[in-house]
Amino acid sequence: MWGWTLKEVTRALQEGQISPTELCQRCLSLIKKTAFLNAYVTVPEELAMQQAIAAEQRLQRGESTGPLDGVPVAVKDNFSTAGIETTCASNMLKGYIPPFNATVVQRLLDQGAVLMGKTNLDEFAMGSGSIDSIFGPVQNPWGYSEQYRERLIHDQKLEDSNWVIAGGSSGGSAVAVASQTCFASLGSDTGGSTRNPAAHCGIVGFKSSYGLLSRHGLIPLVNSMDVPGIMTRCVDDVSTVLGTLAGHDPKDSTTIQDPFEPFELPDEIDVRNLCVGIPKEYHAPGLSSEALKTWTKAADLFENAGARVVEVSLPHTQYSIVCYHVLCTTEVASNMARFDGLEYGHRSEIKSSTEALYAATRHEGFNDAVRGRILAGNYFLLKQNYDRFFVKAQKVRRLIANDFLKVFGSGIDVLLTPTTLSDAFTYHEFVKEDNRTRSAEEDIFTQSVNLAGLPAVTVPTALSERRLPLSVQFIGQAFCDKQLLTVAKWFEQQMNFPRIDIEGLLNHCTEHDKLHNSVGTV
Repeated sequence: MWGWTLKEVTRALQEGQISPTELCQRCLSLIKKTAFLNAYVTVPEELAMQQAIAAEQRLQRGESTGPLDGVPVAVKDNFSTAGIETTCASNMLKGYIPPFNATVVQRLLDQGAVLMGKTNLDEFAMGSGSIDSIFGPVQNPWGYSEQYRERLIHDQKLEDSNWVIAGGSSGGSAVAVASQTCFASLGSDTGGSTRNPAAHCGIVGFKSSYGLLSRHGLIPLVNSMDVPGIMTRCVDDVSTVLGTLAGHDPKDSTTIQDPFEPFELPDEIDVRNLCVGIPKEYHAPGLSSEALKTWTKAADLFENAGARVVEVSLPHTQYSIVCYHVLCTTEVASNMARFDGLEYGHRSEIKSSTEALYAATRHEGFNDAVRGRILAGNYFLLKQNYDRFFVKAQKVRRLIANDFLKVFGSGIDVLLTPTTLSDAFTYHEFVKEDNRTRSAEEDIFTQSVNLAGLPAVTVPTALSERRLPLSVQFIGQAFCDKQLLTVAKWFEQQMNFPRIDIEGLLNHCTEHDKLHNSVGTV
């Protein structure tokens, strides 16, 4: 089953090549063997087997619920799951067991998906490395490929701090798919938190148009930008999962009102009438020569196939990081205010006064990155600063959204951009700067999409000289998700991106488990 896509495993299940219970057992075994990657924080084995048994019985009766019946999936630990601990990788919510499922989780389960577990993340989804978690950092399986290790040995850099980060904040969900312990996973995407780790882990990461997927049950970071993200091994699988999840939800007033019609992507795709835009502002400082080369080759590929490739301008891109920082932190400050030790979450033992309880609870419950964003957000929301920062940022957000509208209104079908500045960092490289600085750097190509509410997808393209994944990103028009995925599928068909060597990964389990234990004390 190593390397199977969701479509392939569905076919195998329906044809009886493998049973849901056998598939579940194999995935549970692989989760244990790759535990050093730290992708999962909770694995409800008994529940997963019960779901697999139910799927097997449905298949035997010929009552399959659809393409996800019996298929192992994983969910980021900031989606509410009934009866399963949901922590957001924070002390503030440790021990919290929701009484309900998030809408997207419930829709997966209604289609017969088997929940393998909850995945690791940066605390409350604030970060770009998946290293700021109370459960420890997530490690990238590509950092254990034979080719990568050989290069480290050649450069004499094979040391504890040179394991590779997964990207964030949905690093656990990306690693769960990349290490093949599940066939699809859910992340959340506020400024690129699905696309960034997907790019670093060599899988497909999709952020839908805002309003296409319900946010009910997703513990909020930034309500006006949060979108559930989908991670799979190929673009076709994204459309399969999207068809299950998308549509109106009466529990989320921001979802679309019109019925959503699931779609299948065509196998034969013609791009000769396509117009691909290349934003000149995305030639950003810090863009590595390898990422630039990959981006250029992708553009040449479309041009050689008959598509029209033109340079476009998104003039307010330079302000997007600052705009995002102001709006993100202000909404974070608002959303995190509920965790005060009196109503929700962790409660400190210090009870000398209400103020002391409040201060101690938040100090004990939140890490430095979360407290920093709360502090900044409250500063921007002060009466004397409100117009200067928050109102001005909202105006800039409208200008950024208008930039995209003008470009798409000029006849551009999709935009082609890098996803990240480079391939994945090692842990040692990543922690040279603080969380906020890294997030600003790593989100430069992704977060303006969230400001504008547009769909975007990242597709693995090639391996770098260090034998780590490089990807490109496609950005589409609002609610033109099908067109976007169709273009992404055509591009994927032209690539020969290698599948990760799971056997090689498993051959080093014992050695790497020891390495992980030593890294965990860093």
